[in-house]
Amino acid sequence: MKNRTLTALFAGILLASCSSTKNTANDLATSLPIETSIHLDKVVNDKAPVTIDPGRFTTETVTYRLPKVVQGTYSVSDFGSYIDDFKAFDYKGNEMVVTKTDANSWTINNAKQLDKITYLVNDTFDIEAEGGIGKEVPFSPSGTNIEPENYVLNLHGFIGYFDSLKNNQYKLDVTASTGLSRTSALQNMGSKLSEDGKNRTTSYFASRYFDITDNPMMYGNMDVEEFIVGNIKIVLSVYSPNKVHSAKSLKETIYKMMKAQKAYLGDINTTPRYDIYLYLSDGEETSPKGFGALEHHTSTVAVMPEAMPKDALEESMIDLVSHEFFHIVTPLNVHSEDIHYFDYNNPTFSKHLWMYEGVTEYFASLFQISEGLIDETSFYNKMMDKIQMASQMNDAMSFTIMSENVLKAPYKDQYLNVYQKGALIGMCIDILMREESKGNRGILSLMKELSNKYGKNKPFEDDKLIDEIVAMTYPSLQSFFNDHVIGDIPINYNAFLEKVGLEIGEGKVETNYILMNGAPIVSGDGQTGTIFFTDMVLENSFWADNGAKPNDVIKSINETALTLQNANTVLQDVFSWKPGKDIEVVLNRAGEDVVIKTKTTKTYTIGKGILPKEEATDAQKSLREAWLKG
Repeated sequence: MKNRTLTALFAGILLASCSSTKNTANDLATSLPIETSIHLDKVVNDKAPVTIDPGRFTTETVTYRLPKVVQGTYSVSDFGSYIDDFKAFDYKGNEMVVTKTDANSWTINNAKQLDKITYLVNDTFDIEAEGGIGKEVPFSPSGTNIEPENYVLNLHGFIGYFDSLKNNQYKLDVTASTGLSRTSALQNMGSKLSEDGKNRTTSYFASRYFDITDNPMMYGNMDVEEFIVGNIKIVLSVYSPNKVHSAKSLKETIYKMMKAQKAYLGDINTTPRYDIYLYLSDGEETSPKGFGALEHHTSTVAVMPEAMPKDALEESMIDLVSHEFFHIVTPLNVHSEDIHYFDYNNPTFSKHLWMYEGVTEYFASLFQISEGLIDETSFYNKMMDKIQMASQMNDAMSFTIMSENVLKAPYKDQYLNVYQKGALIGMCIDILMREESKGNRGILSLMKELSNKYGKNKPFEDDKLIDEIVAMTYPSLQSFFNDHVIGDIPINYNAFLEKVGLEIGEGKVETNYILMNGAPIVSGDGQTGTIFFTDMVLENSFWADNGAKPNDVIKSINETALTLQNANTVLQDVFSWKPGKDIEVVLNRAGEDVVIKTKTTKTYTIGKGILPKEEATDAQKSLREAWLKG
């Protein structure tokens, strides 16, 4: 799926499939595409006009809908609630009676006379700025932006569908200023200039409604880089309002990452093109606040803070985009009937979020160690962080029941665990398979086998997947699924780590310069507006060795004064520090300045971590090598 969660240092900000629907009625007398248009040249008050021309109906009543839920979000978005001035017209140009039946649906009687529908689409990024006006706001990467400088066109927020016509073809015309750059993976059918030369209309083709929802677009003053990885064309589109970052500056990092991903996936089915749309939020009141990414089958939309330092942004993009790209394995090639026949208005959900999100998240970490992008310690730290975060969730809850009921309480509050315990479920299955096969098979080979068996056009039966996996692998997986995925028994991770000569134990573990065990080592004073070190600074080897003490006020970092207002931005930079960086930090201790001017070194603390066992056998070490390096 692909929404993700990124935890801001102190704010706790939430960053956080095929859909072929069976045609049940012959509503149209023609098979011509449904003609749709979006007029970015006629936007007023951040509202974009949309026109829908469905062709001639042969039924008396039709219902038009925008999605209540879109794939990958696992939350209610109600895109119909962002529609204004909905109107229907007959072939004589007369306005027809329309009944709004729920937040996302409009019913029109005497539909044989229906010529077209028109409405205005609101900008959801602006609704975020207004606090959501009392409702749940769409996750930012699934939302819409309608501004002169940039248009984020998640098309599920603009174009809807008629109940039984989701398999009909669509023709989409987008009209915008000739001065705007534009990217989309939808089939381009050509374009034409307006008579005055100020606007250009580009026509796109979609074979069915799913392709409308699965192919976001970006128009605006952005920059675009294209490059080839293996046989995949990568299109990177970046909007940075203050030109802090660019597609060119991020290209090398994305190329290196995706080259490693392609090598890791090997001969698994891929896509000929993959689009990455990055919107960088400048932190202004009207900017989006939900940082993270939403996957589509062959693209991802990411929203991140523009103020992030380059190193921090690159590290975040590696984690986010690699996760989203691995969705080409699941759910693109391996998915259930709930996804294949997705109902945007009344969705049902698969039991297997442990696979869609958990295994995908696990791959996003495992490939980095497998392809040499990170070392073993960094990988162990990632897995330990997930163990610690999963322990803060409800660890005694059936994962399959939670997945199937993810929109309902109490399960929806546990959704974020798909990225923590879900990934750890993937790790345990991987280790079990390596053990049973003497290192020859792992969870990647399982996903390849499932891809070959199913593929993007053939869904599996939800209730039969686990039995099929066990039949394809080993009986030991049945006990694991029964106890820890279907069942509600917490996982003893040490029992699995021991198989590869590791253990969770107290010891010297590498940590971060600003966060330890998921908690910041600084705090703020609202009255004085200052940031100071807590007692935890003494447990951080770098700061302790350089003389920092509890209650030291941090006046400046690398000549930038530190305040409550800029703390997130400045400390995100500290979060991304690597060993070997020249730094200068000015502290105030009881009224006197203390200057730390040095070069960063690796920093450690004493705490729980995943550590090699001193008595690990050669067989365990060999199995570990097969697990980490494949």
